[in-house]
Amino acid sequence: MVEGLGCSNARLRVHMGNRPPLMPFTEPDGVMPLLDGDIARISQAGGNGWRKLFSVYAKLVWALPDRPVAARRWSRWQDYRDGALLQPDSDTALLFSDPQPTPEGLQILMGKSFGLAATGRAGIPLCWLDAHFAVSPDNRTIVCPYFDYRQLTNARIDTLVTLMRSLHH
Repeated sequence: MVEGLGCSNARLRVHMGNRPPLMPFTEPDGVMPLLDGDIARISQAGGNGWRKLFSVYAKLVWALPDRPVAARRWSRWQDYRDGALLQPDSDTALLFSDPQPTPEGLQILMGKSFGLAATGRAGIPLCWLDAHFAVSPDNRTIVCPYFDYRQLTNARIDTLVTLMRSLHH
């Protein structure tokens, strides 16, 4: 069963190996959409790492030239993060399960170690482009640095956006 936060039918699916340290987010029943204030609660319970993760996710979506409709209502990425990211109809998901080969949408695997292990378990072949990014075009999957300012810098977000655009139909 796929477990995570956000939209169950999201076209942008980010996979990771960690879970928030706060119930019910630790063990969601399927994919659980967040509500207003949930990102702040998870960040408070989980510390600065979770706040950074949500911020980098929002900055990534904000950098997309064809960002989801839910992101277009906001004038700043910070407001988008707090008001729409991973909420119903956001077209975004943060999943705690391995990726599955998929013909549509995009899958981003956060972190090199998790990406290698998860694609290995799922049978998804990877082509490493450099020390930070790998792709599986047929499976619409990208492995990238962990969503942290030091690992997924603004320049690497730009690289990730370029890779995402190259896999977009």
